[in-house]
Amino acid sequence: MILEMKVPSPGESITEVEIAEWLVEDGDYVEKDQAIAEVDSDKATLELPAEASGTITLKAEVGDAVEVGAVVCLIDTSAAKADDKGSKTEAPKEEVKEEKPAPKASPAAKESYATGSASPAAKKIMDEKGVDSKTVKGTGRDGRITKEDAVKAVPSMGSPVSGGNRGETRSKLSMLRRKVAERLVAAKNETAMLTTFNEVDMSPIFALRKEYKEAFKEKHGVGLGFMSFFTKAVVRALEMYPAVNSMIDGKEMLSYDFCDISIAVSGPKGLMVPVIRNAENLSFRGVESEVKRLAIRAREGEITVDEMTGGTFTITNGGVFGSMLSTPIINPPQSAILGMHNIVERPIAKDGLIAIAPIMYVALSYDHRIIDGKESVGFLVAVKEALENPEELLMDGNVKKALEM
Repeated sequence: MILEMKVPSPGESITEVEIAEWLVEDGDYVEKDQAIAEVDSDKATLELPAEASGTITLKAEVGDAVEVGAVVCLIDTSAAKADDKGSKTEAPKEEVKEEKPAPKASPAAKESYATGSASPAAKKIMDEKGVDSKTVKGTGRDGRITKEDAVKAVPSMGSPVSGGNRGETRSKLSMLRRKVAERLVAAKNETAMLTTFNEVDMSPIFALRKEYKEAFKEKHGVGLGFMSFFTKAVVRALEMYPAVNSMIDGKEMLSYDFCDISIAVSGPKGLMVPVIRNAENLSFRGVESEVKRLAIRAREGEITVDEMTGGTFTITNGGVFGSMLSTPIINPPQSAILGMHNIVERPIAKDGLIAIAPIMYVALSYDHRIIDGKESVGFLVAVKEALENPEELLMDGNVKKALEM
């Protein structure tokens, strides 16, 4: 029996996928539920499992865009394993390459000032400037290039410097990367995006982590990172400024009484934004556990469409790559995104004195159509206040209880 394997729907609104990689070869015997291919949708990379055991015949190639419901391969369920038939696998024959004698180089004609197109001095000047003699019109006798011609010659756009490597490669963008590109361009073109900046003294968080990090990890099995502090600070600020936790839906503003925080993660297939659901109900341990779980699933290509859909606000951390300051782009249809950056010791004023402190620059990009300047600045200041006074504003004055120690 020949079974036609069709592309299943990875999620609502997805109409086609792209074959990212075949994990088997044409003619291989596959087991039921064995992963046979990786397919890219505009939201995630998913594995395609075999629906039955048998010999597979591929009907699509890597890079092909295939509609949902289209046949991508055939499985002959009546075929048996090679071992069951007792057949022996022949050793692959070594391919013998015939060595062809290298073609003899024809002797190059000697070029001189008398027979060539440029004087030795002119040729030296053109070589130094990276000018091709064919692009220079000589004014000397019989059209020869003089020293003066070489001095006046200007390298044309793209003229290669002698000895430089000018190779190039061309590769097709994955469907996920193309979709990310479309969304980023749409965000720039369809929103009134502005960015406000501030700085955060991370000393209080450094002190808390230094004191409780080891005990926290030993008890809960996850590290006490910066993301839990930022997520808790964002949740607090969203409750204070609900317009930042809103979206434009046609002619209406849609506001949420919950905080689904999207966390931007760099995965093997590109940028992914898994969502921490109802972050307002999570403890520090809960946030850290969820961040770790989602990050691992994203980096291993196991993240699902549902896990990346429906966030109300995004946090992105360019600091892990060394970014000092950037303007993050809104993740539509959301209305705002918070950018974290690297932490660097900088001189700041404290109680009238100059002190050295670990400082992080933070940026809030927001849609000015729905969020006013007062709200955006107030939101970022609220985040700053919570991060600089976490014990009082994020832990209700009881650090051990907040960390469940």
